Amino acid sequence: MDYSKAANKIEEIILNQDNWILLGTRILKIIFIILIAVIVIRVGKAIIRKMFTFQIKTKIRPSERREQTLLKLLENSLTYVVYFSAILSVLTEFNVNVSGILASAGVLGLAVGFGAQSLVKDIISGFFIIFEDQFSVGDYVQIGQALGTVKEIGLRTTKIAAYGGEVYIIPNGSITEVVNYSINNGLAIMDIRIAYETDIQKAEMLIREFIANLSDEYEELVSEPTLIGVQDLTASEIVFRVTAETVPVMQWAFSRKFRKDLKLFLDKNGIEIPYPKMVHISEQKGAN
Repeated sequence: MDYSKAANKIEEIILNQDNWILLGTRILKIIFIILIAVIVIRVGKAIIRKMFTFQIKTKIRPSERREQTLLKLLENSLTYVVYFSAILSVLTEFNVNVSGILASAGVLGLAVGFGAQSLVKDIISGFFIIFEDQFSVGDYVQIGQALGTVKEIGLRTTKIAAYGGEVYIIPNGSITEVVNYSINNGLAIMDIRIAYETDIQKAEMLIREFIANLSDEYEELVSEPTLIGVQDLTASEIVFRVTAETVPVMQWAFSRKFRKDLKLFLDKNGIEIPYPKMVHISEQKGAN
């Protein structure tokens, strides 16, 4: 091998001013393409958000729930399309035959499609989830073992953020059953337990008095709670049941606050909450 000729060739390429100009031009074009892609994505997302902002009034409206979902989906779709176009433009700058790649990708996609049925199933299922408004971004749902708030509905997967911070990523095609807590108002069901030694009529009167004078702090309420009556008589307690209609997903928060305040109210009025008691009976033997 003639190393001197190879070295001369390399030196000629390096010292060739036209090569450096061409390389610099391509680098500038690539940077320009990337900047344009970033600007288009940001401007496009801003326009999409602006389109939906005018119609957003409250979190629990079904129309707004769908708007939030479509907003996220459109933003993701815009990002995919712009980045894909930018990649093709960059490849063109390197004299890569983009049309040939696209044609090959079409043939390859047809071949791979038969083995990618799960992917197609995920995309179709995601479309019907949005089209039928089964659930939307911001809804509190249970899908299988995942219980939490829907953070994102994509073309292929759905992301659910649980209360403890976990994020479940579920393929849309595997979603067969959904429990949506955010569509209708919630019903808080609270069992109030009192001791048998308590005057039952007085306890009932006090519970009704407490319900009638609930403070404005209970913003979750849709209507005044209802005392159903005596729900059960167990071996050691009397159980009253109270129900209350709340805004979606707030029935648990309301129940916790209601139980605490009612317990304090009953304590002030001498109503005893049952607790385990032990009776000790001692037998004395007579002397012979």
